Amino acid sequence: MESSYCHDITPIISIFLLFFLLFSPIFSAKDLKDLRNANTTFHSNKKLTNNTMKKINKPFVKSIKSPDGDIIDCVLIHLQPAFDIPILKATGPLDPPEIPNGNKKGGMETEVKQLWNSKGESCPQGTIPIRRQTESEIFTSDSISTFGKTTSRNDFSPSDNGHEHAIGYVTDGEFYGAKATLNVWAPNVTRAHEFSLSQIWVIADVPTHPLSTFEAGWQVAPTMYGTSSPRLFIFSTNDGYRSGCYNLKCPGFVQTTQEISLGATIYPVSTYNGRQFDIKVLIWKDPRHGNWWLKVGNTVVGYWPVALFPDFNKHATTIQYGGEVYNAQRPGQQHTSTIMGSGHFPAEGYGKASYVRNMEIIDEYNALKPVGDVNLIAEKPKCYDVKNGFDKFWGYYIFFGGPGNNPNCH
Repeated sequence: MESSYCHDITPIISIFLLFFLLFSPIFSAKDLKDLRNANTTFHSNKKLTNNTMKKINKPFVKSIKSPDGDIIDCVLIHLQPAFDIPILKATGPLDPPEIPNGNKKGGMETEVKQLWNSKGESCPQGTIPIRRQTESEIFTSDSISTFGKTTSRNDFSPSDNGHEHAIGYVTDGEFYGAKATLNVWAPNVTRAHEFSLSQIWVIADVPTHPLSTFEAGWQVAPTMYGTSSPRLFIFSTNDGYRSGCYNLKCPGFVQTTQEISLGATIYPVSTYNGRQFDIKVLIWKDPRHGNWWLKVGNTVVGYWPVALFPDFNKHATTIQYGGEVYNAQRPGQQHTSTIMGSGHFPAEGYGKASYVRNMEIIDEYNALKPVGDVNLIAEKPKCYDVKNGFDKFWGYYIFFGGPGNNPNCH
C-alpha cells in the first residue's frame, strides 16, 4: 500500500486562507439547487464546472493521503457543506447533548479505526476530515443510492426495484433513537453500481408526507468509492428517496468531530470462522434542541439538523436493523452474485454469518431500552435471509445475509 503523507500550510498562508474563507460569499439559492441536483440526479454525460467542484471540495488547511488512495482534507469546521445553508450558518456547530442512559449490555465502547489516520495522521483542532470527492463519484453515488428506490408503507413489501433487504424492525411506536452493534465484513460486490451494506435505519413515516430517514453503518460500494473496502457511511432523505445525501456530499449533516471521516475505510474486518470485529452505532434525538445526533464507537460524529427534516420534529416511527444489497440485474435475468454480510446464511450463526446485536431503542426520557419483539423481512430469503434471537449478553439480535445467486435464488 502507498505510504501516508500530509501537507501543512504555513502560518502566513493559514491566516490568509482563513480571512479569505470567512469573507467569501456562501452558496446562493441557485448554487444550492445546483449542488443538490449534482448529488441527487444522475447525469452520465454532464460535467460539473470548476466553480461547483471547488464548492463541493472545500479549501483545506491540511491534506492527508490514506494508504488506500483516498485524500482526506482537513476543512475548517464552520466551512463544511452544511453551513452553506444560511439557516444553519447562523447557528454554527452545536455542542453534543447528553448521551442516552440505560442499558449497558455489550461491553465498553471502542474506537473506530480508519485507514486515513492509521499511521498517526490527524486533523488539527477546529477542522473536520472530509474525504475529497471526484466528479465521477458525485454522479455515481446517486445512481447507487436513489435509483428506483422506494420504501413501501405496507411493512416494506417486496418490490422489483433492485433493493433487497434482510432486516429486523420495530414499528408503530414513538422512537427517539436507536443503537446496535454491527459486525464488519468486506462482501464481494460483482457489478457496477451495486452495493452491500449493514446499517441502522431511523424512519419518520408521516402519512401525508414522503418518507424521511437517517441511516448509518458500513457499506461496500466499489463504483462509488473506487475500492472494495468497507466504508463508514451515513445517508439521509426527506422526500421518500427521490433525492438523498451520502456522508458530506451535500448540505444536510453537521460534523463536529475531527477524529472520523465519513465515507473513509474502516478496519479490521471479520473473517469467516475467525475473529469478529464490530462497530457500535447510536442515533438519538437531542431532548433540548431536537436535532438528531450520531455516535460511532466512542466518538460523537455530529448531527442532522431537525430544521432540514421537519418530520423528525417529534419522533421516529420505525427502526430497522440489518442488511441491504442493490441488485442491478434486470427482472428476469440471473440474480446478482453480490453477497450480503459474510455471504453465508444466518443459520450458520456466530463467526460465519453477519450479525447485529444489542439492538436497542431510545424512549422519550432519553433512556436506552431493549428493542423487544422484532419483526423480520427478507424479500428473497433464498438469496439473503434473516433470523432473530435473544441472549443474556447480546440482548436482542439478528443474524442475516447470504450469497445472492445460487441454485435456489431466483
